[in-house]
Amino acid sequence: MALDTQTIYTSALQNTHALEMQALQIMERQVERLQHYPEMEAALRRHITETHGQRDRLEAALSARSATPSAVKEGFLGFVGNMMALGHTPAQDEILKNTYANHAFENFEIAAYTSLLAIAEAAGDNAHLSGFQLSLREEQGMAQKVAELLRPTTLRYLELSNAGEKADR
Repeated sequence: MALDTQTIYTSALQNTHALEMQALQIMERQVERLQHYPEMEAALRRHITETHGQRDRLEAALSARSATPSAVKEGFLGFVGNMMALGHTPAQDEILKNTYANHAFENFEIAAYTSLLAIAEAAGDNAHLSGFQLSLREEQGMAQKVAELLRPTTLRYLELSNAGEKADR
């Protein structure tokens, strides 16, 4: 069965929206648990705000197409997001595992927005390109920030662990 570009674009918007909702679930669970890593907490809080804006831009593009987010995709990825956020909770090195996962997830979002931009252009939706480009830059910025925080977060984890303090979050 052949799909036309417009159908593919609507699906890509729904997929990216669901991905952003998953990202919010993951970050909101993590930020609740950060106690010893204020730089990471600040980066996550800033990106949560950005992600709300990204969600709004996606909803505007969907609305312009008389489409809505996919309840099935949202439900599934929301569940997965919560499980991902909880998955590292019992780990002694929860903060490190979350940092690795955040870096990977940000790069996944960069790929999603790069693809979405190509599909939007092919679908002729020039009205939303600048918003998606902004979202891509925000994801790139967060990926860079997480990469920059990897070393200091690891060193702080070592410092706390060696001092006998709870260092997981």
